Amino acid sequence: MDIPMVRLNDGNSMPQLGLGVWKMRDGEEVRHAVDTALQNGYRLIDTAAVYGNEGGVGEGVRRSGITRDEIFVTTKLWNGDQGYDSALRAFDTSLSRLGMDYVDLYLIHWPVPAMDKYVDSWKALLEVKESGRARSVGVCNFGTTELERLMNETGIAPAVNQIELHPHLQQAELRAYCNEKGIQIESWSPIGGSGGDLLNDPKLILISEKYDKSPAQVVIRWHLQLGLVVIPKSSHDDRIKENIDVFDFELDEEDMKTIASMDMGTRRGPDPATFGVHTRTNVMGLAHKLRLI
Repeated sequence: MDIPMVRLNDGNSMPQLGLGVWKMRDGEEVRHAVDTALQNGYRLIDTAAVYGNEGGVGEGVRRSGITRDEIFVTTKLWNGDQGYDSALRAFDTSLSRLGMDYVDLYLIHWPVPAMDKYVDSWKALLEVKESGRARSVGVCNFGTTELERLMNETGIAPAVNQIELHPHLQQAELRAYCNEKGIQIESWSPIGGSGGDLLNDPKLILISEKYDKSPAQVVIRWHLQLGLVVIPKSSHDDRIKENIDVFDFELDEEDMKTIASMDMGTRRGPDPATFGVHTRTNVMGLAHKLRLI
């Protein structure tokens, strides 16, 4: 299955659909999920230092037998490692855990404005990119204020901004801004978490019945048709296979408008303006509470 590629502002390209591994345990769970995804056509795997499973992701990639240059691997800089020198050290640690010579995309995980280190961190990421050890660099959860500052102080826009985005939180203004600046939006928590409130919406259920697809497949297709990169998370084989089975149908204009009308502006994750430094334990506890899958 050929997944569409999107062109980034640095000339590189990335698959438009991938596997997120948030909350997966390091070891067999994440190894199996990564291998299963790659065997079923995925080519983008998204992890992060704070997830604690970079080692398993690397093992899953190697287990698949697919050559490294066919796979797009993303990892992220955690809040407590922000700052120029510490970001460089953290990147080396992530690369070692993955067991790879390079990553395809390295992201600042959160801006943490109260720390005021994201510009120095961004300069470190630019150095990592210059070295070739990260093919592309970008950010997560950045708003227009933080993006403007990065560009004003370094002259270089992130290739990607990975943000919480789903039909209940559509972030139209930020999407428009990033589109104007050539920054690719990537959606995390793309199906709104596992709480069921989104996927049980009668509007989505009607649309899913129309196409003989699941509500989750309809939402993933919505992301794709908006030009977004989407990384649904699942460690279950059947859902991994279901989530990629979205290229044999297309939502019509009426359906796209219906989903657009579902925007409630409600987050399931933290507010990037106030989210700060947490230990990994606290972050995973927050994930469990919010069921961010």
